[in-house]
Amino acid sequence: MSESAIIKGMRRLGLLWLLACSLAAHAEAITLDPDWQESEAPAPPVFRADKLLPLEMPPYVSLKFGVDPASLAITPDGIVRYVVVASNSGGSVSAFYEGIRCATGEVKVYARATGPGSWTSVKEAKWRGLNDNQPSKHALVFARQGACVGATAVGSVAELIRAMNK
Repeated sequence: MSESAIIKGMRRLGLLWLLACSLAAHAEAITLDPDWQESEAPAPPVFRADKLLPLEMPPYVSLKFGVDPASLAITPDGIVRYVVVASNSGGSVSAFYEGIRCATGEVKVYARATGPGSWTSVKEAKWRGLNDNQPSKHALVFARQGACVGATAVGSVAELIRAMNK
């Protein structure tokens, strides 16, 4: 096979790939509800750092992450809300009150805390892609570890806890 035939074949393969990606994106856009409205997030719950469900972070991540099972909520509008706690080897603890929208693969941080009861709301909290370049990928790990089943929120809090305990 000549070099030009190989290049033509690679171009065709590339065009087919682009077509498939655009069709998948178009199909997803059609299935999303254009009238979707996020339910109001309640105040951040008190969290306990001693009963966390651990997130299986990659080995290069020095922080330990865990989700407080008492904070888990799945809303009728498809958001999984939770408190995730990050700790380092020196004992410092930070927490984030977040929501994941599985249908769009997005996460939103509602509030941050450096200890129980010391929440600071995030001004103008925005949805960001789970795959965006963020300081931490804990939300993506949580989504994959049980919060989302494909593009759908897990069926119940009990089901989510079972998935995380596997």
